[in-house]
Parts: sequence; structure tokens; C-alpha cells
Amino acid sequence: MTAGSVGRQVRLPRLLGVFAHPDDESLIAGGLLARHAGSGARTAVVTATWAEGTARAAELAEALRILGAGEPRLLGYADARVPESAPGAARLLDAPLDEAVGQLVAHVREFRPEIVVTHDAYGNLSGHPDHVHTHRVTVLAVQAAGWGRLYPEAGDAWEPGALYLATHPDSAAQALGSALSRPGRAMFSVPDEWVDVTLDVGPWVERKVDAVMAHRSEVARGALPGRLAALPPGERARLLSTEWYVRQGGAAPAEAGFGLGG
Repeated sequence: MTAGSVGRQVRLPRLLGVFAHPDDESLIAGGLLARHAGSGARTAVVTATWAEGTARAAELAEALRILGAGEPRLLGYADARVPESAPGAARLLDAPLDEAVGQLVAHVREFRPEIVVTHDAYGNLSGHPDHVHTHRVTVLAVQAAGWGRLYPEAGDAWEPGALYLATHPDSAAQALGSALSRPGRAMFSVPDEWVDVTLDVGPWVERKVDAVMAHRSEVARGALPGRLAALPPGERARLLSTEWYVRQGGAAPAEAGFGLGG
């Protein structure tokens, strides 16, 4: 994702995605993850809900393999609307905030990413409560990970260089929303001027589509992957070929390696 000056090699930044559910990584940031991993950079994903041993966890493993984003890292909480997603575990929304933040801090300190990507504060177009809560947990964990006296049991302090929020600008929501959202549902988008990075992921869209389709249970039940699967390939590619990001906390550092553009 980065290029150094002639004769100088720049180490590619590690990227960690943090998303609420299996399939969010592919739908929301699959192009970025594939692009980044394809550049040779270490790339990983933490998923807040669903537990090991469930069908959707297996689908997630296949999607991450396609994207080049390593093995699943599951916090193991239950989906707000699907208690069987993590039998015997608390819903993400009901879990103590300090506990969820501490779990994520451990992943941040172990993986040591320069870039973290998660949902925007609205929870993306759908406004799903698990998306919104995952955003909150991630913002807190990214800050806490750099403060060594917080969660000392989670490893040595590490401060990521940048946090990006995957989003949809208003113009894109108006143009694409009817295909991406169910009729009659509110869509949560941001003013176009808030967007810091508009990423053309066309060269990686085939891999992104394959990762989305790996979530076979969501395709079968007619969720967004299923609605995308029913579209002609060209229309599907059009819908998934651009991703948008807001940088949390202001302008990116000037040093190469901390931005998503370029």
C-alpha cells in the first residue's frame, strides 16, 4: 500500500480490521484487506461475535483465506439477534465494556498494527447495534493499547499509527442504497466532505466477491451476500468496487505507511 523513494525500502504497515460479524470484513473492507495483503503486508481481522465451532466461524475462515487476512480472531460474544451464535456466552451488547475492550487490546498488542480499520460511529449503512458497539470498543481499545498501565496483563503497550472508519458518503448511499439496504429501512451515511479516502478496489473486486460468497449461510438466507449473489456479475462488481474511509482523529502522519490512499 505504500511506496518509498527510489533506493529506500519502506516496511509495509501491518493492518488489523475489527468488525462485528462474520461477513462484515468482506462486505465493508474486503477490497482494502485484499489489496493490503496482496502488497505483502501482514493483515488480520478480529470479529466480535460468533464462536469457534459454529458454521459462520468456518465461513469466516474461508473468507479470510481468500482475502489473505490470516486465521480468524474471535472475541466469542453472541450476535445481538442470534443467541446460538455463541452458546452460553453473553451478547456483545451485554458484555462488560471493560472486558470487551481488554480482549481487543490483547489482540492489538499482540499483532502490533500500524493501521486499524473498523465500522463508523453509525454502524455503517444498516446502523446494526453490534456494528455501533464494535466501533465504540475499537476506538477505546486503540487508545488503551498505547497506555501501558491499562490492561497490563494484555502485553506490552502498542499505539497504532492510524484508525480508519469504513463508511458510505451520502452521495454513494443515494446511488447504491436501494441495492444494499432492504426497502423501507433507514440508511446511515456521512456527508461527502467527511470522507478522507475513496479507494478504488476494482483490481481486487473479484477476490472481494469470492470472500463475500464464502459466507454461504448468509447467501442462503437472503441477507446482503445473498442479494448480491442474485445480481448480474457486472452490477455486483459495480456495487463493491469502491470503499470509503474516514480517518479518526485528524490528518494522517506525513511518513509513508500510515494512509490508505496512493
